[in-house]
Amino acid sequence: MLAGLVLSAAAALAVLPALAADPAPNVRLYTLDCGRATAADMGFLSDTGEYDGKPLAVADPCFIVRHPRGILLWDTGLADQMAETKGGVDGGGGTRFIVTATLAAQLKALGLAPADVTYIAFSHMHFDHTGNANLFGGSTWILNRAELAWAESKPGPFVQPDSYAAYKGAKTQMIDGDYDVFGDRSVRILKAPGHTPGHQVLLLKLGKSGTVVLSGDLYHVRENRAHRRVPEFNTERADTLASMDRVERIVKNTKARFVVQHDPRDFRALPKFPAFLD
Repeated sequence: MLAGLVLSAAAALAVLPALAADPAPNVRLYTLDCGRATAADMGFLSDTGEYDGKPLAVADPCFIVRHPRGILLWDTGLADQMAETKGGVDGGGGTRFIVTATLAAQLKALGLAPADVTYIAFSHMHFDHTGNANLFGGSTWILNRAELAWAESKPGPFVQPDSYAAYKGAKTQMIDGDYDVFGDRSVRILKAPGHTPGHQVLLLKLGKSGTVVLSGDLYHVRENRAHRRVPEFNTERADTLASMDRVERIVKNTKARFVVQHDPRDFRALPKFPAFLD
């Protein structure tokens, strides 16, 4: 009977998802719910008019990458403080931002504290990707030089420097192009400007799932990818299209799974927290 109980317990533990705090022999990708947003009119997502007058609902995930040599946080979502406002925060112009699960609480559920995050990096510096950045003052910040210079010069509704001010007292790794985070080409930040001057995507090589590319805001919804639509508020149309060409060629050559970060369908298709891809 005792042997049976031991075996049953071992079997139960075997099906539990590994925590990000646990040592990782291989790269793992955890998807965190870092908010969502709605808009009455999504026309700003295309400069050729296809979405004018149509409503929008998008996800705003963050990602934990567990590598044998450390932990990378990719994007930090909407600010946890928004969770204090039931029903979401009015963003003006028919937009609303909703946070129901804080990043801090999800890290805790993975067995992590902010101090356990080795590296923090951003697809770009818009406020819905930097909302909780200041929690990670003890991490090394991987910052695109062009992106940071642009963000510091363009404060306003899209860029809120106070949300990422902790970088000034943190250890930083400044980059100008592609960057190999852990030095083994399994986790690479790829330059993809256009949405903003220093916009980036993240490429992961996973043992079981193969190559995965996280889009940042190269695309906001699947339809933009299918039809190469460029948002009105991108900083440079030509750079956006060139980045689409480059990233899609990489996706094709590596047979990668491409994740449109803001698209709710792609968010739901990823393993439900705290499960992971590996």
